[in-house]
Amino acid sequence: MRNLVVGMVVGGVVGIVVGTTVVAPRLQLPVQTAAEIEAKPAVRPHLPEPAAQKKLEEMAASSAGEKTQRVSGAPRPEPLPDPGAAKRWRMASAYPSTMAELGGLGKRLEETIYKVSGGRLEISFFEPGTLVATDAALEAVKSGAIEAVFASPGLWAKENPVLHLFSGIPFGPPIQEYLAWLHAAGGKIMAEGFGKLGVHAIVCGLLAPEGSGWFRKPVKSLDQLKSLNIGMTGLGGRVLKRLGATVTPLAEGDVFVALERGMIDGAAAAQPSTDLELGLYRMARHYYFPGWHQPAGTLALIVNKESWKALDTARRAQVRAVCGDNVKHGLGESEASQFAALKALAAKKVSIENWPPEIVNALKTAWIDEVTDMVSKDRAFAAAWRSLKRFREEYDIWREIGFAPKAR
Repeated sequence: MRNLVVGMVVGGVVGIVVGTTVVAPRLQLPVQTAAEIEAKPAVRPHLPEPAAQKKLEEMAASSAGEKTQRVSGAPRPEPLPDPGAAKRWRMASAYPSTMAELGGLGKRLEETIYKVSGGRLEISFFEPGTLVATDAALEAVKSGAIEAVFASPGLWAKENPVLHLFSGIPFGPPIQEYLAWLHAAGGKIMAEGFGKLGVHAIVCGLLAPEGSGWFRKPVKSLDQLKSLNIGMTGLGGRVLKRLGATVTPLAEGDVFVALERGMIDGAAAAQPSTDLELGLYRMARHYYFPGWHQPAGTLALIVNKESWKALDTARRAQVRAVCGDNVKHGLGESEASQFAALKALAAKKVSIENWPPEIVNALKTAWIDEVTDMVSKDRAFAAAWRSLKRFREEYDIWREIGFAPKAR
Protein backbone atom coordinates (compact mmCIF):
# COMPACT_ATOMS: atom_id res chain seq x y z
CA MET A 1 0.00 0.00 0.00
CA ARG A 2 2.81 2.36 0.96
CA ASN A 3 4.51 1.64 -2.41
CA LEU A 4 1.26 2.39 -4.25
CA VAL A 5 0.88 5.79 -2.60
CA VAL A 6 4.50 6.68 -3.27
CA GLY A 7 4.07 5.66 -6.93
CA MET A 8 0.98 7.83 -7.35
CA VAL A 9 2.76 10.88 -5.89
CA VAL A 10 5.85 10.34 -8.03
CA GLY A 11 3.70 9.77 -11.15
CA GLY A 12 1.84 13.02 -10.56
CA VAL A 13 5.03 15.02 -10.12
CA VAL A 14 6.57 13.46 -13.24
CA GLY A 15 3.42 14.21 -15.23
CA ILE A 16 3.50 17.88 -14.22
CA VAL A 17 7.21 18.13 -15.08
CA VAL A 18 6.76 16.46 -18.48
CA GLY A 19 3.77 18.64 -19.25
CA THR A 20 5.64 21.84 -18.48
CA THR A 21 8.96 20.90 -20.05
CA VAL A 22 8.05 18.75 -23.12
CA VAL A 23 4.43 18.94 -24.24
CA ALA A 24 3.63 22.56 -23.47
CA PRO A 25 6.51 24.11 -25.41
CA ARG A 26 5.49 22.08 -28.51
CA LEU A 27 1.87 23.16 -28.27
CA GLN A 28 2.80 26.68 -27.17
CA LEU A 29 0.07 26.70 -24.48
CA PRO A 30 0.40 28.10 -20.89
CA VAL A 31 0.60 25.41 -18.21
CA GLN A 32 -0.76 25.99 -14.74
CA THR A 33 0.84 24.62 -11.59
CA ALA A 34 -1.12 22.44 -9.18
CA ALA A 35 -1.15 25.27 -6.61
CA GLU A 36 -2.63 27.71 -9.19
CA ILE A 37 -5.32 25.24 -10.12
CA GLU A 38 -6.34 24.75 -6.47
CA ALA A 39 -6.27 28.52 -5.71
CA LYS A 40 -8.42 29.49 -8.74
CA PRO A 41 -12.12 29.71 -7.90
CA ALA A 42 -14.67 27.89 -9.96
CA VAL A 43 -16.11 29.99 -12.78
CA ARG A 44 -19.85 29.97 -13.31
CA PRO A 45 -21.18 30.65 -16.81
CA HIS A 46 -22.46 34.19 -17.33
CA LEU A 47 -26.16 34.26 -17.96
CA PRO A 48 -27.30 37.12 -20.22
CA GLU A 49 -30.06 39.50 -19.28
CA PRO A 50 -33.54 38.51 -20.53
CA ALA A 51 -33.45 41.09 -23.39
CA ALA A 52 -30.03 39.94 -24.53
CA GLN A 53 -31.13 36.31 -24.33
CA LYS A 54 -34.10 37.04 -26.59
CA LYS A 55 -31.86 38.78 -29.14
CA LEU A 56 -29.55 35.76 -29.21
CA GLU A 57 -32.49 33.42 -29.83
CA GLU A 58 -33.72 35.60 -32.75
CA MET A 59 -30.27 35.61 -34.34
CA ALA A 60 -30.00 31.84 -33.98
CA ALA A 61 -33.41 31.32 -35.61
CA SER A 62 -32.50 33.63 -38.50
CA SER A 63 -29.22 31.83 -39.08
CA ALA A 64 -30.91 28.41 -39.06
CA GLY A 65 -33.35 29.58 -41.75
CA GLU A 66 -30.70 30.56 -44.28
CA LYS A 67 -30.52 28.34 -47.37
CA THR A 68 -26.73 28.40 -47.51
CA GLN A 69 -25.16 26.85 -44.41
CA ARG A 70 -21.90 28.42 -43.27
CA VAL A 71 -19.29 27.00 -40.96
CA SER A 72 -18.77 29.25 -37.92
CA GLY A 73 -16.39 32.03 -38.89
CA ALA A 74 -15.54 30.47 -42.32
CA PRO A 75 -15.87 32.64 -45.45
CA ARG A 76 -17.98 31.45 -48.35
CA PRO A 77 -15.87 29.79 -51.12
CA GLU A 78 -15.51 31.65 -54.40
CA PRO A 79 -17.65 30.19 -57.21
CA LEU A 80 -15.82 28.01 -59.75
CA PRO A 81 -14.86 29.83 -62.97
CA ASP A 82 -17.21 29.43 -65.90
CA PRO A 83 -15.65 26.76 -68.17
CA GLY A 84 -17.11 28.48 -71.20
CA ALA A 85 -19.48 27.28 -73.88
CA ALA A 86 -19.00 23.97 -75.66
CA LYS A 87 -16.82 24.23 -78.75
CA ARG A 88 -17.43 22.45 -82.04
CA TRP A 89 -14.79 21.75 -84.65
CA ARG A 90 -15.34 20.54 -88.20
CA MET A 91 -12.73 17.93 -89.12
CA ALA A 92 -12.16 16.85 -92.71
CA SER A 93 -10.80 13.31 -93.02
CA ALA A 94 -8.50 12.12 -95.77
CA TYR A 95 -9.94 8.59 -95.38
CA PRO A 96 -13.47 7.15 -95.38
CA SER A 97 -14.81 6.14 -91.99
CA THR A 98 -15.23 2.59 -93.33
CA MET A 99 -11.50 2.18 -94.06
CA ALA A 100 -9.94 0.02 -91.36
CA GLU A 101 -7.52 1.80 -89.05
CA LEU A 102 -7.09 4.86 -91.29
CA GLY A 103 -10.61 6.30 -91.29
CA GLY A 104 -11.55 4.25 -88.25
CA LEU A 105 -9.11 6.15 -86.07
CA GLY A 106 -10.61 9.44 -87.21
CA LYS A 107 -14.10 8.30 -86.20
CA ARG A 108 -12.71 7.06 -82.91
CA LEU A 109 -11.27 10.51 -82.25
CA GLU A 110 -14.70 12.07 -82.85
CA GLU A 111 -16.45 9.69 -80.45
CA THR A 112 -13.83 9.67 -77.70
CA ILE A 113 -13.18 13.40 -77.39
CA TYR A 114 -16.90 14.03 -76.84
CA LYS A 115 -16.98 11.55 -73.98
CA VAL A 116 -13.73 12.67 -72.38
CA SER A 117 -14.65 16.37 -72.52
CA GLY A 118 -18.15 15.79 -71.21
CA GLY A 119 -19.56 17.32 -74.38
CA ARG A 120 -17.52 20.52 -74.02
CA LEU A 121 -15.59 19.76 -77.23
CA GLU A 122 -17.09 18.23 -80.35
CA ILE A 123 -14.88 17.27 -83.29
CA SER A 124 -17.26 16.35 -86.09
CA PHE A 125 -15.87 13.86 -88.64
CA PHE A 126 -16.54 14.64 -92.31
CA GLU A 127 -15.98 12.06 -95.04
CA PRO A 128 -13.37 12.85 -97.72
CA GLY A 129 -14.51 15.55 -100.14
CA THR A 130 -17.75 16.37 -98.31
CA LEU A 131 -16.37 19.40 -96.47
CA VAL A 132 -13.37 20.33 -98.59
CA ALA A 133 -11.17 18.56 -101.15
CA THR A 134 -8.36 16.70 -99.41
CA ASP A 135 -5.63 18.50 -101.33
CA ALA A 136 -7.12 21.82 -100.19
CA ALA A 137 -7.71 20.79 -96.57
CA LEU A 138 -4.50 22.20 -95.12
CA GLU A 139 -5.12 25.65 -96.59
CA ALA A 140 -8.72 25.49 -95.33
CA VAL A 141 -7.46 24.76 -91.81
CA LYS A 142 -4.82 27.49 -91.97
CA SER A 143 -7.36 30.10 -93.10
CA GLY A 144 -9.93 29.07 -90.51
CA ALA A 145 -12.50 27.92 -93.07
CA ILE A 146 -12.52 24.64 -91.10
CA GLU A 147 -10.97 23.84 -87.75
CA ALA A 148 -9.14 20.55 -88.36
CA VAL A 149 -8.12 17.76 -90.71
CA PHE A 150 -7.20 14.14 -89.93
CA ALA A 151 -4.62 12.72 -92.34
CA SER A 152 -1.15 11.40 -92.97
CA PRO A 153 1.48 14.15 -92.67
CA GLY A 154 3.03 13.02 -95.95
CA LEU A 155 0.14 14.52 -97.90
CA TRP A 156 1.85 17.90 -97.43
CA ALA A 157 5.47 16.83 -97.80
CA LYS A 158 5.74 18.91 -100.97
CA GLU A 159 5.26 22.00 -98.83
CA ASN A 160 7.75 20.77 -96.21
CA PRO A 161 9.93 17.70 -97.00
CA VAL A 162 10.42 17.02 -93.26
CA LEU A 163 6.87 15.63 -93.20
CA HIS A 164 7.98 12.72 -95.40
CA LEU A 165 9.51 11.19 -92.25
CA PHE A 166 6.06 10.89 -90.67
CA SER A 167 4.38 8.88 -93.41
CA GLY A 168 6.78 6.17 -94.46
CA ILE A 169 10.56 5.83 -94.25
CA PRO A 170 12.05 3.25 -96.64
CA PHE A 171 13.93 0.63 -94.65
CA GLY A 172 13.17 2.75 -91.60
CA PRO A 173 12.64 1.81 -87.96
CA PRO A 174 10.12 -0.90 -87.09
CA ILE A 175 7.02 0.28 -85.30
CA GLN A 176 8.28 -0.07 -81.71
CA GLU A 177 11.48 1.83 -82.44
CA TYR A 178 9.57 4.41 -84.48
CA LEU A 179 7.17 5.05 -81.60
CA ALA A 180 10.15 5.56 -79.29
CA TRP A 181 11.62 8.17 -81.65
CA LEU A 182 8.27 9.96 -81.91
CA HIS A 183 8.23 10.19 -78.13
CA ALA A 184 11.87 11.28 -77.83
CA ALA A 185 12.10 13.88 -80.60
CA GLY A 186 10.01 13.01 -83.65
CA GLY A 187 6.69 14.34 -82.36
CA LYS A 188 8.23 17.74 -81.68
CA ILE A 189 9.92 17.77 -85.10
CA MET A 190 6.60 17.00 -86.78
CA ALA A 191 4.82 19.77 -84.86
CA GLU A 192 7.54 22.25 -85.85
CA GLY A 193 7.24 21.14 -89.48
CA PHE A 194 3.52 21.86 -89.52
CA GLY A 195 4.08 25.05 -87.52
CA LYS A 196 6.09 26.42 -90.44
CA LEU A 197 3.01 25.82 -92.60
CA GLY A 198 0.86 27.87 -90.23
CA VAL A 199 -1.05 25.13 -88.37
CA HIS A 200 -0.84 23.17 -85.12
CA ALA A 201 -0.43 19.36 -85.33
CA ILE A 202 -0.47 16.41 -82.93
CA VAL A 203 0.47 12.78 -83.60
CA CYS A 204 -2.92 11.05 -83.43
CA GLY A 205 -2.45 7.54 -84.83
CA LEU A 206 0.16 4.88 -85.53
CA LEU A 207 -0.09 2.10 -88.11
CA ALA A 208 1.55 -1.26 -88.72
CA PRO A 209 3.74 -1.94 -91.79
CA GLU A 210 2.11 -1.90 -95.19
CA GLY A 211 2.31 -4.52 -97.86
CA SER A 212 4.76 -3.37 -100.52
CA GLY A 213 2.54 -3.96 -103.51
CA TRP A 214 -0.12 -5.85 -105.44
CA PHE A 215 0.93 -7.00 -108.92
CA ARG A 216 -0.90 -8.62 -111.79
CA LYS A 217 2.08 -10.87 -112.57
CA PRO A 218 4.93 -12.20 -110.42
CA VAL A 219 7.99 -9.93 -110.42
CA LYS A 220 11.03 -12.15 -110.91
CA SER A 221 13.85 -9.73 -111.71
CA LEU A 222 15.06 -6.18 -111.25
CA ASP A 223 14.78 -5.49 -114.97
CA GLN A 224 11.14 -6.57 -114.89
CA LEU A 225 10.44 -4.25 -111.93
CA LYS A 226 12.00 -1.33 -113.80
CA SER A 227 9.68 -1.90 -116.75
CA LEU A 228 6.47 -1.57 -114.67
CA ASN A 229 4.09 1.30 -113.97
CA ILE A 230 3.59 1.21 -110.19
CA GLY A 231 1.18 3.19 -108.04
CA MET A 232 3.00 4.56 -104.99
CA THR A 233 3.37 7.86 -103.13
CA GLY A 234 5.91 9.36 -100.74
CA LEU A 235 9.54 8.42 -100.35
CA GLY A 236 8.86 4.89 -101.61
CA GLY A 237 7.63 6.30 -104.90
CA ARG A 238 10.78 8.43 -105.18
CA VAL A 239 12.93 5.35 -104.64
CA LEU A 240 11.12 3.38 -107.37
CA LYS A 241 11.42 6.32 -109.75
CA ARG A 242 15.17 6.61 -109.06
CA LEU A 243 15.44 2.88 -109.72
CA GLY A 244 13.91 3.36 -113.18
CA ALA A 245 10.27 2.31 -112.75
CA THR A 246 7.35 4.49 -113.85
CA VAL A 247 5.53 5.79 -110.76
CA THR A 248 1.91 6.97 -110.59
CA PRO A 249 0.94 8.67 -107.28
CA LEU A 250 -2.35 7.23 -106.04
CA ALA A 251 -4.40 7.55 -102.87
CA GLU A 252 -5.28 4.26 -101.17
CA GLY A 253 -8.89 4.39 -102.27
CA ASP A 254 -7.96 4.93 -105.94
CA VAL A 255 -5.78 1.83 -106.33
CA PHE A 256 -8.67 -0.54 -107.11
CA VAL A 257 -9.99 1.59 -109.98
CA ALA A 258 -6.51 2.14 -111.42
CA LEU A 259 -5.85 -1.62 -111.45
CA GLU A 260 -9.31 -2.34 -112.83
CA ARG A 261 -8.80 0.06 -115.74
CA GLY A 262 -5.31 -1.23 -116.50
CA MET A 263 -3.71 2.15 -115.77
CA ILE A 264 -0.99 0.52 -113.66
CA ASP A 265 0.73 -2.86 -113.38
CA GLY A 266 0.89 -2.88 -109.60
CA ALA A 267 0.49 -0.68 -106.55
CA ALA A 268 1.04 -0.33 -102.82
CA ALA A 269 -2.03 0.64 -100.82
CA ALA A 270 -2.06 -0.04 -97.07
CA GLN A 271 -1.94 -2.81 -94.46
CA PRO A 272 -3.33 -6.27 -95.33
CA SER A 273 -6.49 -5.62 -93.30
CA THR A 274 -7.25 -2.48 -95.30
CA ASP A 275 -6.22 -4.06 -98.62
CA LEU A 276 -8.62 -6.91 -97.89
CA GLU A 277 -11.49 -4.44 -97.38
CA LEU A 278 -10.55 -2.59 -100.57
CA GLY A 279 -10.86 -5.86 -102.51
CA LEU A 280 -7.52 -5.46 -104.26
CA TYR A 281 -7.20 -9.25 -104.55
CA ARG A 282 -9.90 -9.11 -107.23
CA MET A 283 -7.63 -7.05 -109.49
CA ALA A 284 -4.18 -8.49 -108.69
CA ARG A 285 -3.18 -11.85 -107.23
CA HIS A 286 0.49 -11.36 -106.23
CA TYR A 287 0.99 -9.60 -102.90
CA TYR A 288 4.59 -8.72 -102.02
CA PHE A 289 6.39 -8.29 -98.69
CA PRO A 290 8.13 -6.85 -96.74
CA GLY A 291 6.72 -3.33 -96.80
CA TRP A 292 10.15 -1.81 -97.33
CA HIS A 293 8.72 1.62 -98.14
CA GLN A 294 6.67 2.00 -94.92
CA PRO A 295 7.60 -0.12 -91.88
CA ALA A 296 5.39 2.21 -89.79
CA GLY A 297 3.05 5.10 -90.50
CA THR A 298 1.76 8.13 -88.62
CA LEU A 299 -1.59 9.91 -88.63
CA ALA A 300 -1.99 13.48 -87.41
CA LEU A 301 -4.70 15.81 -86.15
CA ILE A 302 -3.96 19.16 -87.82
CA VAL A 303 -5.68 22.15 -86.21
CA ASN A 304 -6.17 25.83 -86.96
CA LYS A 305 -3.82 27.80 -84.67
CA GLU A 306 -6.47 30.20 -83.41
CA SER A 307 -8.88 27.36 -82.70
CA TRP A 308 -6.18 25.64 -80.66
CA LYS A 309 -5.38 28.81 -78.71
CA ALA A 310 -9.09 29.28 -77.95
CA LEU A 311 -9.19 26.03 -75.97
CA ASP A 312 -8.67 26.21 -72.22
CA THR A 313 -5.92 24.15 -70.60
CA ALA A 314 -8.23 21.26 -69.72
CA ARG A 315 -9.56 20.81 -73.25
CA ARG A 316 -6.08 20.98 -74.77
CA ALA A 317 -5.00 18.25 -72.35
CA GLN A 318 -8.05 16.20 -73.34
CA VAL A 319 -7.19 16.43 -77.05
CA ARG A 320 -3.61 15.34 -76.36
CA ALA A 321 -4.80 12.48 -74.16
CA VAL A 322 -7.31 11.22 -76.74
CA CYS A 323 -4.71 11.38 -79.52
CA GLY A 324 -2.27 9.49 -77.29
CA ASP A 325 -4.92 6.84 -76.76
CA ASN A 326 -5.51 6.78 -80.52
CA VAL A 327 -1.81 6.01 -81.02
CA LYS A 328 -2.04 3.10 -78.57
CA HIS A 329 -5.27 1.82 -80.10
CA GLY A 330 -3.99 2.13 -83.68
CA LEU A 331 -0.79 0.31 -82.82
CA GLY A 332 -2.59 -2.51 -81.05
CA GLU A 333 -5.43 -2.90 -83.55
CA SER A 334 -3.34 -2.73 -86.70
CA GLU A 335 -0.68 -5.13 -85.40
CA ALA A 336 -3.23 -7.60 -84.03
CA SER A 337 -5.42 -7.77 -87.15
CA GLN A 338 -2.85 -8.44 -89.88
CA PHE A 339 -2.39 -12.17 -89.48
CA ALA A 340 -6.13 -12.80 -89.73
CA ALA A 341 -6.22 -10.63 -92.86
CA LEU A 342 -3.35 -12.59 -94.43
CA LYS A 343 -5.17 -15.86 -93.70
CA ALA A 344 -8.31 -14.52 -95.36
CA LEU A 345 -6.33 -13.42 -98.41
CA ALA A 346 -4.60 -16.79 -98.65
CA ALA A 347 -8.02 -18.45 -98.55
CA LYS A 348 -8.94 -16.34 -101.59
CA LYS A 349 -5.96 -17.83 -103.45
CA VAL A 350 -3.77 -14.74 -103.19
CA SER A 351 -0.08 -15.55 -103.65
CA ILE A 352 1.81 -13.95 -100.75
CA GLU A 353 5.42 -13.52 -101.85
CA ASN A 354 8.79 -12.08 -100.78
CA TRP A 355 10.91 -9.83 -102.94
CA PRO A 356 14.00 -11.50 -104.44
CA PRO A 357 17.27 -10.40 -102.72
CA GLU A 358 18.42 -8.75 -105.94
CA ILE A 359 15.46 -6.36 -105.85
CA VAL A 360 15.72 -5.65 -102.11
CA ASN A 361 19.39 -4.74 -102.42
CA ALA A 362 18.70 -2.47 -105.40
CA LEU A 363 15.93 -0.71 -103.49
CA LYS A 364 18.26 -0.13 -100.52
CA THR A 365 20.93 1.38 -102.75
CA ALA A 366 18.40 3.64 -104.46
CA TRP A 367 17.10 4.78 -101.06
CA ILE A 368 20.57 5.70 -99.80
CA ASP A 369 21.13 7.77 -102.94
CA GLU A 370 17.74 9.45 -102.59
CA VAL A 371 18.06 10.40 -98.94
CA THR A 372 21.62 11.65 -99.50
CA ASP A 373 20.30 14.05 -102.15
CA MET A 374 17.46 15.21 -99.88
CA VAL A 375 19.85 15.90 -97.01
CA SER A 376 22.08 17.99 -99.27
CA LYS A 377 19.17 20.09 -100.58
CA ASP A 378 17.12 20.88 -97.46
CA ARG A 379 18.59 21.97 -94.13
CA ALA A 380 15.45 21.26 -92.11
CA PHE A 381 15.15 17.77 -93.57
CA ALA A 382 18.87 17.20 -92.88
CA ALA A 383 18.41 18.12 -89.20
CA ALA A 384 15.40 15.83 -88.82
CA TRP A 385 17.24 13.00 -90.57
CA ARG A 386 20.24 13.39 -88.26
CA SER A 387 17.92 13.18 -85.26
CA LEU A 388 16.41 9.93 -86.51
CA LYS A 389 19.77 8.46 -87.56
CA ARG A 390 21.39 9.24 -84.20
CA PHE A 391 18.42 7.78 -82.33
CA ARG A 392 18.56 4.58 -84.38
CA GLU A 393 22.28 4.14 -83.69
CA GLU A 394 21.68 4.46 -79.96
CA TYR A 395 18.59 2.26 -80.07
CA ASP A 396 20.57 -0.50 -81.81
CA ILE A 397 22.83 -0.71 -78.74
CA TRP A 398 19.83 -0.90 -76.42
CA ARG A 399 18.20 -3.56 -78.60
CA GLU A 400 21.38 -5.62 -78.62
CA ILE A 401 21.82 -5.71 -74.83
CA GLY A 402 18.22 -5.30 -73.65
CA PHE A 403 16.13 -7.60 -75.84
CA ALA A 404 16.13 -11.30 -75.10
CA PRO A 405 16.36 -13.60 -78.13
CA LYS A 406 13.17 -15.35 -79.13
CA ALA A 407 12.69 -18.69 -77.37
CA ARG A 408 12.64 -21.64 -79.74
